[in-house]
Amino acid sequence: MYLLGVLFMAVAVAVSIALHEVGHLVPAKRFGVKVTQYMVGFGPTVWSRRRGETEYGVKAIPLGGYIRMIGMFPPRPQDEPGMLRDSTTGRFSQLMDQAREDSLREVRPGEEARVFYRLPVRQKLVIMLGGPVMNLVIAVVLLGGLFTLHGIAQLVPTVSTVSQCVRPTTATSSAPPSCAATDPVAPANAAGIRPGDLITSIGGRPVTSWDDVKRVVRASGGRQIDVVVQRAGATLSLRATPMLTRIPRVDRDGNLVTGPDGAVATEQGGFMGFTPTTAVVRQPVTAVPGLVWAQLAGTAGVMLRIPEKMVGVAQAAFGGGERDINGPVSIIGVGRVAGEVASGGIPGIGDGFGPTMAVLLSLVASLNLFLFVFNLVPLLPLDGGHVAGALWEGLKRQLARLRGLPNPGYVDVAKALPVAYSVSVVLLAMSALLIYADVVNPVKLTG
Repeated sequence: MYLLGVLFMAVAVAVSIALHEVGHLVPAKRFGVKVTQYMVGFGPTVWSRRRGETEYGVKAIPLGGYIRMIGMFPPRPQDEPGMLRDSTTGRFSQLMDQAREDSLREVRPGEEARVFYRLPVRQKLVIMLGGPVMNLVIAVVLLGGLFTLHGIAQLVPTVSTVSQCVRPTTATSSAPPSCAATDPVAPANAAGIRPGDLITSIGGRPVTSWDDVKRVVRASGGRQIDVVVQRAGATLSLRATPMLTRIPRVDRDGNLVTGPDGAVATEQGGFMGFTPTTAVVRQPVTAVPGLVWAQLAGTAGVMLRIPEKMVGVAQAAFGGGERDINGPVSIIGVGRVAGEVASGGIPGIGDGFGPTMAVLLSLVASLNLFLFVFNLVPLLPLDGGHVAGALWEGLKRQLARLRGLPNPGYVDVAKALPVAYSVSVVLLAMSALLIYADVVNPVKLTG
């Protein structure tokens, strides 16, 4: 099962990359650009076949993919069409000239109108955004299906446990579990609330989620409130008085608020002494956009903290520290997690075929969300770099038109190649570090 989980994730990654490139390929062909190659992976070619003017194939290193379009970079304005003057002496200038020459070498007589750089800006944007948008579509379809058909884990207003008493805040885990005579009875216990009770109304307000219960209890410290529950098919009306005490402070999203010293902040509020039940609840279709947006925002937040996270990865890899479960992982790390989920190596996650597949598909969806966000970074060689170049070209033309100036021509994206080479080196170094860390000190999802 472990190997099946790894294989499932490997196939899912390959399919995600292949569909990403399809997102570029289809609009490029639709707009008449000549595409000479469609490849999944990098390095030596393992298999390929030519269909028409395009070679389709798979390469040995499954860490990406690409399509090759003729005329990606325009010639310099001072050069004759299709010709380049001798390279200048600077190394970067030579690299840029070589890239332009390679870009135009595949342009045969009669194909001058089929080059990428001659496309209107809007068509360039459609082609370059096609790949990331394909990843977003995959993620939305998978997450939408998981949310509506399987559901998500939520705290529901069914009571799971009821405390017999309220223990002093100074009590430790080594204290005896039984209540002392001086310990006050927990308000929920005193009101007659029992495990398994479904709370339908509290404080005169209908309950649809555990947040409704928590909100009323927090605001009702020291005051008696009505609690309506369903128990064994019967409806019971009870009365409880939440204890006014210091409780952890939470933000609007329900997350604990910490102070500058890292300690959890507290505030005065009501306390009942019961806990909710966690259940997998199917979501309505109308809730899908908000849930997907929350996932997307979380992915973007992780992307913004990549430099900080990579420092933690390096410390864990070479210093033996604990890996951050919310930190980045390589394809090796994703495969290990998938294997552990499939083999039941993570208690409470993936118990049974349905829940296991739900977790694996959620991993695939998360991967595609990451590919969407990552490829929008406005730096070459990422898709976002070409998008930025096209937007800059369109902006320059609009400004020239408004000012009555001649058309400034095409933006020479080749000038950003030094940045592209630098970004590529950084990405390779990050990938190598993540792979090494995932081998010597992988992320542990269990204690």
